[in-house]
Amino acid sequence: MRISTLLRHRDFKLYWSGVVLSEIGTRGTFAANLFHMYTLTGSTVQTGLVGMFQAVALVFLSPLGGAYADRMDRRRLLQATQAVSLTASLALAVLTLVGVIQPWHILVSVLFNTAAETFDRPARQALIPALVPREELVPAFAVINPSREVAILVGPALAGFLIAVGGPEAMYFADVGSFLLLIVALQFIRSTMPRGEAREVSVWANIREGFAFVRHRPLIVQLVGLDLAATVFGAYRVVLPALATDVLAVGPTGYGLLSSAPSAGALIGSAIVFRLAATARSGHIVLWSTAAYGISAIALAQSPVFALALLAGAGLGVFDAMATTIRHAAVQLETPDAIRGRVTATYQIASRGGPAVGDMTIGAVAGLLGPVGALSLGGLVPVAAAAGVTAAGRRVRQYQVPQHRADAEV
Repeated sequence: MRISTLLRHRDFKLYWSGVVLSEIGTRGTFAANLFHMYTLTGSTVQTGLVGMFQAVALVFLSPLGGAYADRMDRRRLLQATQAVSLTASLALAVLTLVGVIQPWHILVSVLFNTAAETFDRPARQALIPALVPREELVPAFAVINPSREVAILVGPALAGFLIAVGGPEAMYFADVGSFLLLIVALQFIRSTMPRGEAREVSVWANIREGFAFVRHRPLIVQLVGLDLAATVFGAYRVVLPALATDVLAVGPTGYGLLSSAPSAGALIGSAIVFRLAATARSGHIVLWSTAAYGISAIALAQSPVFALALLAGAGLGVFDAMATTIRHAAVQLETPDAIRGRVTATYQIASRGGPAVGDMTIGAVAGLLGPVGALSLGGLVPVAAAAGVTAAGRRVRQYQVPQHRADAEV
């Protein structure tokens, strides 16, 4: 199916356009938060607090966000979350513009933005089936997913450019505009979601069901473990400002490019795993990609010149995309439709909370060993984790995503 066919659906076109612009703003603002925090404090430890505040919101609110995504009008829920994020970014922009910004302002903004996202992400996924016919769901997700990667690629690069031209407040104001566009786009969507069965029981019962399902699926638990080994100990984002400023001396523009390199690699990795999935065992892809992610993190830390750092950053994206694609497919295939939203929100604690905890962890270690030493040491952990899971048994090593079902879950 061609993209033009999907875009004939008015509501999907509005949603897709708004989400892409909003995602660019969100990713750019997070990159700006890290750089802004480092320029204010000069400390990788304090920069790592950005990740800690993200982690607090993700861990405590993700299950609640998934439950409410199954209970509320998802369009209204998305508008509410966008309004909260808009307000947080606007406050940050104004405080920076008038010259009274403090590090704690950034941390509070991160907390509110991430809290809103924990409700936003499950609702976004759950809204799509209301916007296109059922037989067009696969192409719809195939359009949304690469669009998100493009936004992750463009956002940090845009942040680097705007910081260089007008300071961090320029990125924050651009983020405000992106949130406003999505709020307006959602207002013109006419589709509504049917009343979900999740409303028939309490919110806490919904949350317990999601946790219980994941806990009793050993394959998912081991995949989550590999995910956490890579994202917690190979958390490169928190040291990028220090690497760009103090080690490579490339300034904010170079920082933006370095932040975007993993996203560029992710687009390549997505294309590679699509081809490999037909010939290679899925479990092997996860294990080798996890180990290669750790090696790429070490290469990034040890890169003596900017060009090599960009290549290593792209490698992080390539191998992260390959492993993540298989992990996400496995979670979807192992989860019944009736509780997919809640399980997705539960899994989000690891998939998005891991990088946030990693920022805090690697940031603290970098305060002791420096950014090069911290990321080099952390990169050894995913290599060891992949070797350990390989030696532990066949569950992950022999896992294979059924091709006809995997395609259906793009």
